[in-house]
Amino acid sequence: MKYIILMASCLFMTFSYAKVNKGGTYKVNLGAQPTTLNPLSSTDGYASTVQKYVLDTFLKRNYETYEWEPGVAKEWKVSDDGLHFDFTIRENVVWHDGKPLTIEDLKFSFDAIIEPTNKYKTAHMKSYYENFEKAEILNKTTIRFIAKKKYFGNLEVLADTWAIPKHIYSDTSKKNSRKMNKQIIGSGPYVFSKWRRGKSIVLKGNKKWWGSKLYQNQYNFNQIVMRFVKESAVALQRLERGDFDLLGLSAEQYLKKTNSKKWGKELNKVETKNKAPKGYGFVGWNLKIKKFQSKKVRWALTHLMNRKLMNEKFRYNKSLLATGPWYRQSEYADQDVKPMAFDPALALKLLREEGWKDTDGDQILDKDGEKFEFTLLNPSKDFMKYFTIYKEDLKKSGIKMNIKLLEWNTFIKLLEEKKFDALALRWGNGSVDMDPKQIWHSESSKPGGSNFNSYSNKKVDALIDQSRTILDKKERIKKFKVIYKLIANDAPYVFLFNTDSIFYGHSTKLQLDKPTLNYDLGTNKWYYKKL
Repeated sequence: MKYIILMASCLFMTFSYAKVNKGGTYKVNLGAQPTTLNPLSSTDGYASTVQKYVLDTFLKRNYETYEWEPGVAKEWKVSDDGLHFDFTIRENVVWHDGKPLTIEDLKFSFDAIIEPTNKYKTAHMKSYYENFEKAEILNKTTIRFIAKKKYFGNLEVLADTWAIPKHIYSDTSKKNSRKMNKQIIGSGPYVFSKWRRGKSIVLKGNKKWWGSKLYQNQYNFNQIVMRFVKESAVALQRLERGDFDLLGLSAEQYLKKTNSKKWGKELNKVETKNKAPKGYGFVGWNLKIKKFQSKKVRWALTHLMNRKLMNEKFRYNKSLLATGPWYRQSEYADQDVKPMAFDPALALKLLREEGWKDTDGDQILDKDGEKFEFTLLNPSKDFMKYFTIYKEDLKKSGIKMNIKLLEWNTFIKLLEEKKFDALALRWGNGSVDMDPKQIWHSESSKPGGSNFNSYSNKKVDALIDQSRTILDKKERIKKFKVIYKLIANDAPYVFLFNTDSIFYGHSTKLQLDKPTLNYDLGTNKWYYKKL
């Protein structure tokens, strides 16, 4: 699943050493305060980061091999026809409030998502679970999930499901919902301790975690402090001050801002690459607004974004210009799709073809009495410099763009209510074997869904529905490449940049044997050299 995250430099990725030190307080930057910690209703990447430490999933991913390993389910089996999935839970798992995890909890974790009335506010997840008919408890330790039809991602969907306590989250009263927005209860390696509003979230090691022996060289810190620093320059200062042990860096910070005496002594900086999926930033248009319903207008708006200059000026050519609806390095992306170039002349030609002209000499295009003016909602100060350039280039072509910088929670509320002209955002990494339905299928434009800009293309819908049933990866890749090209051609977003290299700075107190694993940075295996 994909989660929306603030367009800023925050870095959280989930990496055996021989003997490790256990203990200490690990300090990191979450980037922004989550809107809610409730694992059923949350949609942002900040909440997801916290949840990865506090909650368990049915199975765990090995980020070196990308194979599944036991989670709260110690065993799993898939029927020959690919429609029955049996999971056997381990019997020594307890929730953080001391109550035992039962097979009923796993059933609730699933049922709450597929519940048809959206009682638990899980609309953003439903597309992944739509192929399942029901869950059946076979005995006190085994549950069977029955699929209605084959889907290449069925096992991954179940394996990645959060295990959540029924006795806590089945209560949807206002009082309990408010409480669960501000805290989280799971069975994972860390226990939620406190949330200091506007400052930090603190997690403490779970001494009763079932995985302590099975995954004994992971989750080595006694405590984790996650702070909310949105501005990258401030976050870097705080890294140098010792407030963070790890910080994701921009290319500019890595190359130009990490040259003080502390670097190489108290701090190390790393540039590395791995096979993990890469997120991307974008400017999304509200396709319910008439002027943005024109493909020529959207193309024009893309041709007026000077991404090449921005990449040179702010990213030191360390990023790739995005070409479509997921990261261009993916094997599912059509490599024949090229980035739309900065071309004001072509943009103006497209706009004129759609009837946009300056009829009153005020240097703003108009059509049928409407001025070409819109407001871009932006939740990140770090990206103001990009949009300042964009604003000026739009102005030269007769388009007035207002930029409104918003606090994250306010931004998310307007997004969910679809009260925007355009917005700037970033999609998180997603899965290696990605599924475009969550974002790009018209069904996902329902309230609470991730298709918040109301993109709709019947051919794309049909291809997504068809390709999701194809179990042969090579054949599925062919279909997904067509989908990629169709969406790219529709230009529902201005697709900005795909990360190529990964940059981060870390305290030299930390021990890490590798800068990255194959599919993840691997911070879960880091520890302090000395305590």
